[in-house]
Amino acid sequence: MESPTLILASGSPRRKELLHQLGYQFEVVKPDVEECQTAEESPVQYVERLSQDKAFAGVQLAPPNAVVIGSDTIVVAGSDVLEKPQDLTDAKRMLLRLSGTSHQVMTAVTVATQTKHKSVVVTTDVWFKALDQAEIEQYWQSGEPCDKAGSYAIQGLGGRFVTRIEGSYYAVVGLPLFETDQLLHEFL
Repeated sequence: MESPTLILASGSPRRKELLHQLGYQFEVVKPDVEECQTAEESPVQYVERLSQDKAFAGVQLAPPNAVVIGSDTIVVAGSDVLEKPQDLTDAKRMLLRLSGTSHQVMTAVTVATQTKHKSVVVTTDVWFKALDQAEIEQYWQSGEPCDKAGSYAIQGLGGRFVTRIEGSYYAVVGLPLFETDQLLHEFL
């Protein structure tokens, strides 16, 4: 029997790099999934649904025997989901909200085929140092926060704001390695 094709349903270069780090051979599809939290969804339900929507959209774009990985990452401050910033003002609002306090990063991973799927959500607590306006503006000028949930990337320049984490560093980057590998072993 032919082994299944592994598909990463994500345009994220970080997820692609992390999946390569696990040693898997895979193809990439970029599903078009609207990212909009509904009023009745908790942050955990929201991120899990997004990962499932991406995996299911990937299954539609993939060969019949494919195993598809969908993933999404959100930043949660209190009970508020901080999406990708619209502009500098939005990024400032988010980064000031994270400044000098802790928040959660939730990454959901769904592995799906045409007949079954399984999801996991990994939550990591992240602490930020106190930030000032000049630091935030300088960071925005780097271009890094523009397409990042919560307006920062822990693996990039934004890592200088992080004083500690409890949980999975790789989940904060975008793909929890241990949990993703465990899920894939159930499907491959």
